[in-house]
Amino acid sequence: MKTKKRKWTFSLMLCIILLLQLPMPSLRAENSSINTHARAAALIDVESGRILYSNRGDESMPIASLTKIMTAIVAIENGDLDSVVKVGKNAYAKEGSSLYLKLGEEMALETMLYGLMLRSGNDAASAIAEHIGGSEEGFTYMMNAKAEELQLTHTHFANAHGLDDKGHFSSANDLAVLTAYALHNPVFKEIVKTQEKTADNPYEKWDYKWRNKNKMLRLYEGADGVKTGYTKIALRCLVSSATRNGQQLVAVTLNDGDDWNDHASLLNFGFNHYPLKSLIKRGDKVSGYELVTGDDFSYPLGQGEQERLVTTMILQSDSKRTTDFGLKGFLQLQLGGKEIRRIPLYTPDALPPKPPVYGKRLSSASAAAYPSDTWLQAIGSALRALFQAGGKEIL
Repeated sequence: MKTKKRKWTFSLMLCIILLLQLPMPSLRAENSSINTHARAAALIDVESGRILYSNRGDESMPIASLTKIMTAIVAIENGDLDSVVKVGKNAYAKEGSSLYLKLGEEMALETMLYGLMLRSGNDAASAIAEHIGGSEEGFTYMMNAKAEELQLTHTHFANAHGLDDKGHFSSANDLAVLTAYALHNPVFKEIVKTQEKTADNPYEKWDYKWRNKNKMLRLYEGADGVKTGYTKIALRCLVSSATRNGQQLVAVTLNDGDDWNDHASLLNFGFNHYPLKSLIKRGDKVSGYELVTGDDFSYPLGQGEQERLVTTMILQSDSKRTTDFGLKGFLQLQLGGKEIRRIPLYTPDALPPKPPVYGKRLSSASAAAYPSDTWLQAIGSALRALFQAGGKEIL
């Protein structure tokens, strides 16, 4: 009995020693500094797609007018911004927030998108949906197809405006990934950072003047988006973005009674603890080889993480068939044993043209490649397993 007790004591001491060797204090301090009032929250780095913070991030919930983030990006990608949108019976006098568009009123798609995102016009959402999708149902199908393309597995849309509806939901993590994707589109990015927009009003002597409902644009230094939302079921919802020192972050909260302050805390946390660091520049020479890197790569890294990065070169055999004959292999970057990026390698004379930034699609899979708290959760799981003695969990 004493021998078993000694073994248990030794195991406990060994575990404590191992934990003391890890950089736990800084991570504990960082994570404890986040204390939102939201039912669910997420924080993502836009360029890399890395989720820096998540609390109940995969829980599907009603999202109110945050829906319009998807409405806008689907419309931008599939519509002609100069085309004329006509307000039909389904869009006219739509309940909830409105631009108060008249039946039969016509407006350029781009202008209506400003009304959609700044004033959250439900009438604009339905008019845009019918214009792009032929019907609101057809447009909703396009929204769900986009969600599937982006691997938003906890998301489903039933309408284009976000009014409470059965089968209409998303999650904080999914909305973070969606918004990071949308912010790579220059049209979307310009619209959501606009504080005020004027537009012709054919029915009155004065122009439309839309002031953005997103107070973060005025309350937080560097804020540049994105969307507010509220219904009686979803309650207060907010997606905000901000850029500092070349790094753009997106914060998401669902059902949050103190969202303005919580978003400031989330964004501060990200900027302070996970600054974006340039790790590879396109055209960098690979030491010892006649090869260069084919892409830029920056990644947000917490304290001590850069030292834990592992870079491995994977070369393709000459006999391996490839549609890109200049491609010679990859640099694989790993953090915590998980791949975070593969950088293509080329011979200097075969380096292809630089692809457009917007062409790089983000997905939930890449975004969650190495969440900032994954390794900490893994330690907790290991400890719980270790401290289960005789079927009793004592931790």
